[in-house]
Amino acid sequence: MGWTPDQLSDLSDKTVVITGGNSGLGLEAAKILCGKGARVVITSRNEGKGRDAVSAVSAVAPRAKIELVLLDLADPESVATATASIASSCPTIDAVINNAGVMQTPLIRTKEGFELQIATNHLGHFRFDRALFPQVEAAGGRFVAVSSVAHKFGRIALDDLNSEKSYDPTVAYGQSKLANLMYAFELQRRLAARGAKATALAAHPGYSATNLQSAGVGMEGGSAMFRWLYKVSNAVLAQTATEGAYPLVLAAVDPSAKPGAYYGPTGFQQARGPVGESFVADRAKDEEVARKLWELTESLVGPFWTAS
Repeated sequence: MGWTPDQLSDLSDKTVVITGGNSGLGLEAAKILCGKGARVVITSRNEGKGRDAVSAVSAVAPRAKIELVLLDLADPESVATATASIASSCPTIDAVINNAGVMQTPLIRTKEGFELQIATNHLGHFRFDRALFPQVEAAGGRFVAVSSVAHKFGRIALDDLNSEKSYDPTVAYGQSKLANLMYAFELQRRLAARGAKATALAAHPGYSATNLQSAGVGMEGGSAMFRWLYKVSNAVLAQTATEGAYPLVLAAVDPSAKPGAYYGPTGFQQARGPVGESFVADRAKDEEVARKLWELTESLVGPFWTAS
């Protein structure tokens, strides 16, 4: 029997921050958490969509403690503004769910020159977590990196993380999802080495029907073939976004969740099925590559911890 939110007790003493909470997995996780009494802060790049999400959560959880903060993870100024706002209103944070992401976009460079998928999915969340570490540490809370079954096909190109030598949208996406998982494992090792109260975990939604699959390929220059493929596969193969959110919620707030673990569906190819500890590809366990990825990330966006 797999894990479900029915196993959760009252969460009225918990504060959870969810990036990309305006739709899909983030929105469904917010509904579950607010339904259990948690205070939830969601982020969204678009204010209108964010406000619609707040209304959607309030519709299913009338007493929801739900707040919206605008955030574009690919923009360092937006990350700084958003985290400052969150830190000022949330002195303690029990979990940060790094859920926001983009998938298989055409080649787009941020204003810093970073490729959009690695900038949003990995570098932006590194910055976001770094800024909120004091609040998570104060609560003995958790950082939850949302990875994907796509991590199994990813490769960390330490000599071309930013896709300057070549670019393939699917390869770049796989790299970013592998980076998410390796980041969670490396962060947990570093937290443990510091004797920190905070912990890090990872989760994935299996194959869940959300707008993630269509958003990136729907951009100008995106793949028409993938647009058609995802339309069919979402209808035939995918589980619901609500089911896909279960592992995220488990990792964030369930007392049984273990530091450094990876939660998700455990059925065929980890696409769906009972939720529990999920398969981790051997490449995600490579501690030497994880260390180098961490050091490369810090060289790009600055250190996670400043010297004291």
